[in-house]
Amino acid sequence: MSTKITEAVEVIVVGAGGTGLVLAAELALAGVPAVVLDQLPCRNPQSRAGAIQPRTTEILQLRGLLDGVLERSVDRSSLGGHFAGLPVPLDYSVWDTRYPYPVSLPQDRLEELLEDRLTELGGRILRQHRLVALQQGANGVTATVTSPDGTRSFHGRYLVACDGAHSTVRKLTGAAFPGQAGTIRSASADLVLTGDIDDSARHISGNIRTSPQGYFTLLTPLGDGLHKLIFSGPQTSQADRDAPVTIEEVRAVLHATYGTAVDVAEVRYASRFSDASRQLEHYRHGRVFFAGDSAHIHLPAGGQGLNLGVQDAFNLGWKLAAVVRDGADERLLDTYHAERHPVAARVLTLTRAQGAIMGPQRDGGLSELRDVLTDLLGLPEANRRLAGMMSGLDLRHPMPAAADHPLLGLRMPDFDLLVADCRVRFSELTRTGRGVLLDLGDAPVTDAAPWSDRLVQVRAKTDAIDAESVLVRPDGHICWAGGTGLADTLTHWFGPAAG
Repeated sequence: MSTKITEAVEVIVVGAGGTGLVLAAELALAGVPAVVLDQLPCRNPQSRAGAIQPRTTEILQLRGLLDGVLERSVDRSSLGGHFAGLPVPLDYSVWDTRYPYPVSLPQDRLEELLEDRLTELGGRILRQHRLVALQQGANGVTATVTSPDGTRSFHGRYLVACDGAHSTVRKLTGAAFPGQAGTIRSASADLVLTGDIDDSARHISGNIRTSPQGYFTLLTPLGDGLHKLIFSGPQTSQADRDAPVTIEEVRAVLHATYGTAVDVAEVRYASRFSDASRQLEHYRHGRVFFAGDSAHIHLPAGGQGLNLGVQDAFNLGWKLAAVVRDGADERLLDTYHAERHPVAARVLTLTRAQGAIMGPQRDGGLSELRDVLTDLLGLPEANRRLAGMMSGLDLRHPMPAAADHPLLGLRMPDFDLLVADCRVRFSELTRTGRGVLLDLGDAPVTDAAPWSDRLVQVRAKTDAIDAESVLVRPDGHICWAGGTGLADTLTHWFGPAAG
């Protein structure tokens, strides 16, 4: 006999993919009680997303997760990023980062790492818990789920939807999801291959091929004898979303683009997707927030999707903690939409453009357009601009401040600092998830004492920062740089002074 159990938490997270796991880990790090609800019985074993862009790499390093990422990654040496598969690597090194190359890491391996992290922090994931109803009130959100133990309900002050492109939360709230419907369907498959694969397909650079018959493939190695094939073709482009990807379908695509010397021994995992491009009008609906694919969907071109979701979660997590734990004004949560919605809008523009450029069509001047863009990417300024957008390293958030400063809103690079005669990387100061106040001048900053429980304040020396002192938010963005207004800035981002 099933029973209904009501459990109270501060935050309910729906979805245990990369976005939900990052968000839940940030909440757990801040000591905010939360629960992750996921309808699947276990992690999705398919590789899916495979590229971690430099800004996401920096974010993971802020929490000490990068070593685990690199241990699980697929070696790509020093191959750079790309735009629409054009044969000119994007140079990320011009953006002052320690991590100027994408890291090749299948999404299932990243989620394994994030789940371990969440467990270490005491977080909870409840699997086989399928959301069926949602109700908002003045004081919170109630989520009703079906589970192996019957129907259960959870009540939280806030709920965050991280439940993917076909979000149940989005449907239950009736949130508008405008954009462009998909016109072509593609597929992604994790394969065991046999036969001779030419050298270009053995590298992680993104071996894009097309054929006169309308086939398109992107083949990359996953390690351990596996390859990931993203493809489309005459049969695939019109297939139903839920139709199984067959070995015969994959074989036809491979033979059309690689020849008959290579064959498919096994289709390990496979799924279909379209080129639909949509974005929520509002990321906040009362006490419900949307992050990752529940907030935006797009063609998986240029390795953007997973990165966008992880960065959404990293932006929202500490803000929820500041409101729930530290009494920050609830209007702080509105900055999540203000900061992240424009970022995703730009990504949707970039992925639509890449989809058009990467298509197999050869008429209408598309080949000539590719040639022109290839020439333009050889220009340092054009390359730098696209590298900044594709990597996320150019991101700058608007910051309220008493006085403007050229550093405000920028990400804080992982500079070396001299602290008490010891060399320390900035990222080593961010492991606790608190803000960081760097005293870089002769006189120490004393105005921040009432916020000492929410800050790491460090006296340091460096020639890399042109300011007497800087305040960095938990997500790594500079929100104050010397001068007046520190107390107001601290109150805005971290809540009222203690005592």
